[in-house]
Amino acid sequence: MSAAAQPNAHTLPGADAFRLRAGNFNLLVLRLLDGRPEVVLPALGDQFRRAPGFLRFAPIAISLDDLQVSPGEVDFAGLIAGLRGLEIMPIGVVGGTPAMRQAATAAGLSTLRPAGGTPAPAPEEAPAPAAEPAPPAVAPDFRGSGSNAMLVTQPVRSGSRIYAEGADLIIIGTVNPGAEVIADGNIHIYGALRGRAVAGANENPDARIFALNFDPELIAIAGFYAVREGLSGAPIGRAVQARLDGEALHFEKL
Repeated sequence: MSAAAQPNAHTLPGADAFRLRAGNFNLLVLRLLDGRPEVVLPALGDQFRRAPGFLRFAPIAISLDDLQVSPGEVDFAGLIAGLRGLEIMPIGVVGGTPAMRQAATAAGLSTLRPAGGTPAPAPEEAPAPAAEPAPPAVAPDFRGSGSNAMLVTQPVRSGSRIYAEGADLIIIGTVNPGAEVIADGNIHIYGALRGRAVAGANENPDARIFALNFDPELIAIAGFYAVREGLSGAPIGRAVQARLDGEALHFEKL
């Protein structure tokens, strides 16, 4: 073999076939209040069938913080199989005790951590002594968008998804059925909202949604959502602002 044909001894085979990098993605979080699949899955399926397509094949994290049971009382294998049967993809767990995370890991779920946060200790290891806490990060104030805004000057078509990361979203036109608009801040729609709108996607409870013609398929703020069938008390077809009060969505005429 000639020298030109020989592989570089300092290059790993396949090294140019991929790149690894950190990512920051929005995930829906399923807060488990009961560890029994036969209780959780029927109610979950009923809710998601009211918003067809919204969670189909969506990755989801399972929060264990609200469970007041022993790890052996949570059927993780049954829960994973049931969620996949609903075409929801569970990828990992957050929170909970080390023993509960260990049970989830044994069932094939990863332990997730918030972006930029400190990784949870491995299930088999004792937590390290707490370090001196760092100063808390200051969350951006989205009540006044300033320059932190994405402007969309045309209608949002069915099947489209627009995400304003770290910003408000301003849409001059209609959000059509089957379209989805997402913002970490507020959403302003100077037209009809007929698709899905998700504000405060980074868990900002002060975010609001404004629409000149309010008729959505689904609406959510900071993870709390309602589908069309649950909006019987909202002023449909009117100019509306939606806001979060505690864990309840409120809809007010403009």
